[in-house]
Amino acid sequence: MNIRTGQGIDFHRLVKGKPLWLGGINIPSDMGCLAHSDGDVLIHAVCDALLGAAGLRDIGYYYPDSDEQYKDIDSKILLKKTVGLVSEKGFGIVNIDSTVCLEEPRLSGYIEKMRECIAGICKIETGLVSVKATTTEKMGFTGRGEGIMSIASVLLNKKD
Repeated sequence: MNIRTGQGIDFHRLVKGKPLWLGGINIPSDMGCLAHSDGDVLIHAVCDALLGAAGLRDIGYYYPDSDEQYKDIDSKILLKKTVGLVSEKGFGIVNIDSTVCLEEPRLSGYIEKMRECIAGICKIETGLVSVKATTTEKMGFTGRGEGIMSIASVLLNKKD
C-alpha cells in the first residue's frame, strides 16, 4: 500500500470591502482577503496539502500570482485542477483535515457548507472532510484582525 501525507498552510491580509471566501463559501463580513485570486485560504491550504502529498511542488508553482489568468480566480477551480493533478499521479484522497484561524466573523454556521463544497469538488464523502475554526485569543496578526490563516493535512493512497 502506498500512503502519503501532506500539509498545507496559507495566510492573507484582511482588508475592508473585499469578499471573504472560505472553503468555497462566501462568508458575510466587512473584511475579505487581499489576494491575486479570491483569497480562499482554506482551499489554498488544501491544494498545497494535496500537491505536497503527491510530490507535486506547491500551489504557487502551478497557479502563480504573477500570471494574469489567475487574477480573481475562484479557488474552487484551483482545487478542481489540483485534484486532477493528484489523480493523474494515481492517488485518491482518503481524508482532509483543516483549521481556519480567524477572530471574526464566527464560522460555526458555515462549517457544514464548507465541508460539503470541498468534498464535492474532491469527489469524496462529506464525512471525510474536517473543517475546524479557531481564534488566537486576540494575539498576533489574526487576533488583531489583520489577517487570516488556514492549515490543512491530507492523506492520499495510491489507486490500484
